[in-house]
Amino acid sequence: MSNTDFSLAIEDLTVSFDGFKAIDQVNLYIDRNELRVIIGPNGAGKTTLLDLICGKTRAAAGSIKFKNIELTKMAEFKRVRLGIGRKFQTPSIYENLTVFQNLEVSFPKGRSVLGALAFVCDEEVQQRVHTVASDVLLGDRLQLQAGLLSHGQKQWLEIGMLLMQEPELLLLDEPIAGMSAKERDQTAELLKRICNNRSVIVIEHDMDFVKRIASKVTVMHQGKILAEGPMSKIQSDPRVIEVYLGH
Repeated sequence: MSNTDFSLAIEDLTVSFDGFKAIDQVNLYIDRNELRVIIGPNGAGKTTLLDLICGKTRAAAGSIKFKNIELTKMAEFKRVRLGIGRKFQTPSIYENLTVFQNLEVSFPKGRSVLGALAFVCDEEVQQRVHTVASDVLLGDRLQLQAGLLSHGQKQWLEIGMLLMQEPELLLLDEPIAGMSAKERDQTAELLKRICNNRSVIVIEHDMDFVKRIASKVTVMHQGKILAEGPMSKIQSDPRVIEVYLGH
């Protein structure tokens, strides 16, 4: 299989902080429309890997190809334009704007200064807002001030704000942190739904949640990939049990 068949192809990726290899010659291949979950103990390098993909951190060596375009020297904002969306652990939304307005300002045309000046909330934008809002379970909350949403709903809104940009690769760092049991269930369904026409990488610690959403799991340990495969295989891998699942 050639790299062009993958949405994301990472090869020999390495980065060091003060001599410590946070990411050590990692190879990772993500298919188009795949939902991949990355698990591993704290300090395994999971968030650093997302930082490298989105451009927050620069690689020391190796290659990151998205849609067969090399990213390692590319600025962060250009990666966003190419179709990479990243959600961090704490939701960053505009608390004093309504849900509708949060989604509206995330529409790509409204992002640049000139774009914002000329930006009109036309039918295309309104339709997109309504579609995304229902995708992220907020269709009946559009006029509510975002600060009044529950913690889980704020997480969904932030995912919605990324979806407004129609990313082809979505990076989600612990999307169910702080959610109620019901919200976790709803988020599992939401994630399965949104990876219909894009690739999604999720970092998660909750094993029950991982079982529900993952077709393929990558286990990281000390900056390397320890194991990879379906959850059934990962759960029975003695190395994984020793470094992670046994805790």
